[in-house]
Amino acid sequence: MSVQNDGLPDLIPARMLNEFTYCPRLCYLEWVQGQFVESSDTLEGTFQHRRVDKEKGEVPEDREDGQTIHARSVMMSAPDHRLIARIDLLEVEGNEATPVEYKRGKIPDVPGGVWESDMVQLCVQALILRENGFQCNVGVVYYVQSRGRVNVPITSQLIARTLELRDKMIETAMSGMIPYPLDDSPKCLRCSLAGICLPDEVNLLNARRAKEETRRLVPARQDALPVYVQAQGAIIGKRGDELVFKQSGVLLDSARLLDVSQVCIFGNVQISTQVIRELLAREIPVCYFSYGGWFSGYTTGLGHKNVELRIKQFEIASQPEQSIKLARAFVEGKIRNCRTLLRRNHPEPPLAALTELSRLLRQASKAETPETLLGLEGAAAKVYFANFQAMLKPKSVEAIETFNFTNRNRRPPTDPVNAILSFVYAVLIKDVTVVLQTTGFDPYLGFYHRPKYGRPALALDLAEEFRPLIGDSVVLTLVNKGEVGAKDFLRRAGAVALTNRGRKQVLVAYERRMDTLITHPMFGYTVSYRRILEVQARLLGRFLQGEINSYPPFTTR
Repeated sequence: MSVQNDGLPDLIPARMLNEFTYCPRLCYLEWVQGQFVESSDTLEGTFQHRRVDKEKGEVPEDREDGQTIHARSVMMSAPDHRLIARIDLLEVEGNEATPVEYKRGKIPDVPGGVWESDMVQLCVQALILRENGFQCNVGVVYYVQSRGRVNVPITSQLIARTLELRDKMIETAMSGMIPYPLDDSPKCLRCSLAGICLPDEVNLLNARRAKEETRRLVPARQDALPVYVQAQGAIIGKRGDELVFKQSGVLLDSARLLDVSQVCIFGNVQISTQVIRELLAREIPVCYFSYGGWFSGYTTGLGHKNVELRIKQFEIASQPEQSIKLARAFVEGKIRNCRTLLRRNHPEPPLAALTELSRLLRQASKAETPETLLGLEGAAAKVYFANFQAMLKPKSVEAIETFNFTNRNRRPPTDPVNAILSFVYAVLIKDVTVVLQTTGFDPYLGFYHRPKYGRPALALDLAEEFRPLIGDSVVLTLVNKGEVGAKDFLRRAGAVALTNRGRKQVLVAYERRMDTLITHPMFGYTVSYRRILEVQARLLGRFLQGEINSYPPFTTR
């Protein structure tokens, strides 16, 4: 067969055709966009496949009459049919071959005792065996939990259906349009890619599903969390499946790799090559900050495989009329959340400020240029921060003097409140940058913030709606609960910075906020702020790829 010129792989894997039969959207996410997440089901399936995944036995090209062959994990292809498969177990008697496919579950209560997707996968293997000179009239599915074999006859109808699905899969992949999610399907409940696919969320935003039916996102919060290392001169090493942190040869702490989502390094901290290699293999980024807390970059693996998303990102970023739609959404979300925070936390919410923020919000929703939008955002920030001091409620005379806030300033911050704001914003930008990178975006090309060398413009875009809800909320908590004080700040030449203890207190409060469970105002389920960052990034991707009509910023009531 000649080499294909449609941009797709020359050979289509049987497993992917199985998934296309099961759910075309799942297949597209895995095969075209290269997205995959392990779940308890996939890990259990891998465990139950451990025997058949080990290559064993030979399939000689010159076979003797009457020869019996039992071979495991046999990779074979059929170029004329454009198919390839790894056969779990191949049983051969003479020239009659029988492929055996292992499945982790029980024999299903359906006609024939086999799911259609599994029948198609076996048919692919049969077609491959026939093209390689074998006779193959039946395949077998072995269900591990039932410990039972079910025969699948390779009929002309099954062959026709398999080839039809192959052609549809090729057509779908070439279209560049991901299939719509299944509607209210029980398949979604245990799918490991449900958090990437967002079936109920996409259907809701497209008015294809009632709001009250939106199923909860699982898990609601992530078990793995960032590790922050700021002890100057510390060395990060590895011991088995643990990270170990030492300073001057003394063990400071350790952390299981399974519990780590990021490693964040501040200032003069060393990390070994072995650790970096292990972290990259586990897709755990290493984030670098200056000693003062400026986010300067990160180390990650080879990058996300979903090039389709980045193509759309660059395409829309080059279209001003499309970019301004997203820019408006980001700014609207920020102003709305600033107004909510002011209304909730000000002892006597000023009517004039709330009214002005509402007016600026309406104007922002109609802004035609980035310059106009920037001016409106600046005006809203001025109103908001003019009333920020009233939301601070320090308990002691010393705290009142320490946390006297008059206006937002930075580079460098000139008072403790601005020092906390700048630091917590930098940590937030780090988290949004990591989320964008892991969901397939280029964090450096934005739609509102213009690209500049070394500035993650898209991260700054997406962070706008979260600055009040996460960043400012952390500051209010730290000051109002007395978790930081005058001793947690350094003053030099008019600038103010956090001490080591101060940074630790801020990071503890920040992680506590990120782990807070809240009810999503649009979807109705309860998730953490950290998970919401990922949901918003994926919704942005769904908009860019044409699945939903607009990007919905995250706002609270």
